[in-house]
Amino acid sequence: MGSELALYPRLAWSRVRGQVEYRLSFVLMLVGYFAATVADFLAIWVIFLHLPLLAGWTLGEVAFLYGTSYVSFKLADMVVGHLDVLPTLVRSGSLDTLLTRPLGSLFQVITIDCGLRHVGAIAQAVCVLAVACVTAGVPWDAARVAMMPVTILSGTVIFASIWVLGASTVFWTMGNGLEVMNTFTYGGNQMANFPINIYAGWLRRLIAYVVPLAFVTYFPSLYLLAKEDPLGSPGILRFASPLVALGCVAAARFAWGQGIRHYQSTGS
Repeated sequence: MGSELALYPRLAWSRVRGQVEYRLSFVLMLVGYFAATVADFLAIWVIFLHLPLLAGWTLGEVAFLYGTSYVSFKLADMVVGHLDVLPTLVRSGSLDTLLTRPLGSLFQVITIDCGLRHVGAIAQAVCVLAVACVTAGVPWDAARVAMMPVTILSGTVIFASIWVLGASTVFWTMGNGLEVMNTFTYGGNQMANFPINIYAGWLRRLIAYVVPLAFVTYFPSLYLLAKEDPLGSPGILRFASPLVALGCVAAARFAWGQGIRHYQSTGS
């Protein structure tokens, strides 16, 4: 594991150099991703043209949720988002080649590409988050300054783990698990952009305690924004994101390992 982590920057850099070789194309791609992300936030802004508050949350506070969630999501997308090639690898039998190499199979799949194109979307989300920090009136102190990067990192790890968990279903569905993966990743990001108290009770419990999207941004944001939880959840949950992230990593590693054991070559 340690050797793979040390090797990742070199492999990622080699992928990056290939992507920036055609500079105009790369710049246009970044601009396109930036513009697409702006459109996503505009949809939230339109909601507040008709509502002063959304379930007790102001536009600035929801923008804070959006920025935190989207930065985490796009960082995870940049690292593991290309797991969507896994169904192709399984159906074509190309995964067999990876399994014969001394490196871990998951490490090899995620280093097939490095999604540097997502930098444009990350930049837009950072801009929204920076403005939201002002408009939402975050009461900054040393503890909150320290917690902000921990929240982003924990959210990134949670999203990346969900991606791996979703991708692992491919091993049981003969390469047809992409829809499942997208439901919990892209769909999960959209849900994490909003406060969970806007959802029905069963859905709140699902995204808080089963697919822990609430720990990406909702619970830590309650502390960062010095906001009371309208759902009355235990205060300790506001600081639990790092532990939840570690649990997600353990679950993802287990699911991937079981999937590899279940995998049967297509023979092609």
